[in-house]
Amino acid sequence: MSRAHAKPQRRKRVLVAGIAVAATLTTGGAIAAFAAGGNNSAGQAIACPKPVIGVAVPAQAQAEVQRELANLDKQIAEATNRLRTSAGEGGPNFVQNAILGPLKDKRVAALNRIETAIGRVAEKPEGLERFAPCGLGQAPAVAPAPATKNQSSGTGSGTGSSASGKAIECPVPVVQNVPAQAKAEVDRELANLGKQQAEANERLRTSAGQGGPNFVQNAILGPLKDKRVAALNRIETAIGRVAAKPEGLERFATCSLK
Repeated sequence: MSRAHAKPQRRKRVLVAGIAVAATLTTGGAIAAFAAGGNNSAGQAIACPKPVIGVAVPAQAQAEVQRELANLDKQIAEATNRLRTSAGEGGPNFVQNAILGPLKDKRVAALNRIETAIGRVAEKPEGLERFAPCGLGQAPAVAPAPATKNQSSGTGSGTGSSASGKAIECPVPVVQNVPAQAKAEVDRELANLGKQQAEANERLRTSAGQGGPNFVQNAILGPLKDKRVAALNRIETAIGRVAAKPEGLERFATCSLK
C-alpha cells in the first residue's frame, strides 16, 4: 500500500479514538456530577406518616376534617409528581429544599386547620404538626402525642356506670384516596359515624347512675362498636366496588370513655 493511501486511514483511526475518549470523559463527568450530590431520587417515592387525630371528631367537624385529610393526600401526590418530573435537577439538597420542605409547610397548615375545625365545637387537639414531616422512600418517625390536661392518670378502666363529666371518644377513621364514584356514600357513612357517637353520648348522659360496674361497656360502648364496624365495612365495600378495597378500617371501631 502506498504512503498516500495509508495516511487517511491513520487519520480515521485517530479521529475514532478521539471520539471514544471524549465520550468516556463526558459520561464519566456526568457520573461524577451525579455522585457529587445531584438529585438521586430516581425510583424513590415520598412517604408521609398518617395523622392520628387522637380525639373524638364532633359531627359538626367531620366534613371539614375529612376534606383536610383528603387535602393531605393531594399534597403527597403533587409532591411525588414533582419528584418524578424533576429527576436529575438541582444540587445535593434539591429534594429537601424544593419538595420535602414546602410539602411539610403545606401539611402543617392542613393539620392546623383540622385542629381548628375540631376546636370550634369541642376541645382542640394539639400536636398534630408532628405528622407533618415526610421523607424520601420512608416516612420519618413520629414523636409521641403531647400530654393533655384531660389525660387520665388514674388506674380505672373507665367502663363503670359512673360517667359524670365524661364523654365517649372515638378514633377518626383515616380513609385515603376515595374514588369520586364512592365519595357520596363514604361521606354519608362518615357522617353516620358522627351521628352514632352523638347518640351514644346522649345515652351516656341520660343513663347516669344506672346499672352495675359494666353498664357503660355493655349497654353503650359495646353496641356502639358494633354499629361502627358495620359503617366502616360499608365504607370498605363502597370503595371496593370501583377501586382496590381498603382493609382493616375496623381498627377505628372501638371507642372509650374519657
